[in-house]
Amino acid sequence: MKRTMFPFAISFLIVLHSCSTLPPGQVKTIQGIEQGILEDSLTIFKGIPFAAAPVGDLRWKAPQPVQPWEGVRMATEYAPAAFQGGNPASGKSEDCLYLNIWTPALSADDKIPVLVWIHGGGFSFGASADPLSEGANLARKGVVLVSIAYRVGQLGFLAHPELSAESPDHVSGNYGLLDMIAGLRWIQENIAAFGGDPGKITIFGESAGGIAVSMLCASPLAAGLFHGAISQSGGSFGPPRPRTYPGENMKTLEQAEADGIAYMQQLGVSSIAQMRNIKAEDLPLGMGMGGAWPIIDGYIIPDDQYVLYEEGKFNDVPILAGYNSDEGASFTRTRDPGEFIAGVNERYGKFADDLLSAYPVGEETVPKTARDLARDAAFGWHTWSWARLQSRRGTSKVFYYYFDQHPDYPEDSPRYGYGSPHGQDVPYVFMTLDPGNLNTTKSDLELSEAIGTYWTNFAKFGDPNGDGLPEWPAFSESDPKVMYLGPTPHPGSVPSAGSLEVLDSYFRWRRTAEGKEWVK
Repeated sequence: MKRTMFPFAISFLIVLHSCSTLPPGQVKTIQGIEQGILEDSLTIFKGIPFAAAPVGDLRWKAPQPVQPWEGVRMATEYAPAAFQGGNPASGKSEDCLYLNIWTPALSADDKIPVLVWIHGGGFSFGASADPLSEGANLARKGVVLVSIAYRVGQLGFLAHPELSAESPDHVSGNYGLLDMIAGLRWIQENIAAFGGDPGKITIFGESAGGIAVSMLCASPLAAGLFHGAISQSGGSFGPPRPRTYPGENMKTLEQAEADGIAYMQQLGVSSIAQMRNIKAEDLPLGMGMGGAWPIIDGYIIPDDQYVLYEEGKFNDVPILAGYNSDEGASFTRTRDPGEFIAGVNERYGKFADDLLSAYPVGEETVPKTARDLARDAAFGWHTWSWARLQSRRGTSKVFYYYFDQHPDYPEDSPRYGYGSPHGQDVPYVFMTLDPGNLNTTKSDLELSEAIGTYWTNFAKFGDPNGDGLPEWPAFSESDPKVMYLGPTPHPGSVPSAGSLEVLDSYFRWRRTAEGKEWVK
């Protein structure tokens, strides 16, 4: 498929400047001048603030604008990641609202398409400085690559009645999503100075980042801030549930506020002011308690996302979405068939028997056929539902994929029968596989090259197809084609389509009066 986009030159010394008086590597943003570093064919900026530090009185508040500065600010080192229970390589801090930019532009007039990465980590961990998602290789394919940070865990998503009362929008929680929206607004206002095109921005993310992408596609606050969306192992189309499970992670504002009350009681304080005075390192943070996930607040996320899409209330942009073949290997916590069956009965109630027939367990093992229930409940059904709903209600194209790249393990191997686990796709997308690693094959490198080209083509054209690539057909309900990304990329049918229909019956029931009552 022959396409032209913009003239593009490769230089081994990039002189990027937004006005003729600035020296190489400097860009003037709305807030002030940033100094990046010149590296091969790119100019790289790390640790650019897009919002004020959410500390002190700004903890658990919507992000506020950055104050302008005088002189030149150095943007040559990653900023710390959001404060979290983990220990990211770049460090961690509540002062975390920064982004990074890799640009191949030769001038501020180039108008190069933009890819904006939202990292994963279960909304409780993660960093924009992960080496596996380093942006240089994708940027060299002719895009401006931006990675943004956001608040995570209870610092990013805690709801509480007192927080809702002090908010002008009468909601709380979802601060991490507001951070992403603030980052996208900053990009809209400033990316042209870096040679990017503010009219051609594609957001992409994996896991929690991919889930966030789908939420931004449904949020009226994000309307107009991006023009394409890529979700890797994401989607958020399950109904709310007081006791959450993967794929049914959402709570209502009222339910989340109750979690916030319990969190305050755990801290032994009686006001938000007292909670804001507690040092971040003394706060219990992580996924093992309430308040660490986005919620249906009626404002940023107005309703159950499935309902929003059914009603046509979403940001109608081209989407590219998919998941990995053995996501269930990362989310199935037991190898005992009896324990697995008991868990299915507990979660799915009267649908358990049908689901166990659709996703069968072995007599002595929990094979991939069973693990695929966890895969589809968390990711597969959401991608399939998203693709169908957008195909039905939207006008923009849908591209659906299934990542399946792994060795053929022998029968005597403990990995026999395993496919591609959660997160395996990230270094393939960013083309950060280590060619010197003995486990990295020629097939891996060829697939990574193809995926990097598909992703950047999508950012450029709203379509992944291009010269030298296997044709990727758009998905529709009448022709539900999926691109299998493996040793030989090719289109095929929806994986486990019959099993997805059974799972869909469960999710449809969950939205009935009986289903809603059952989970109380």
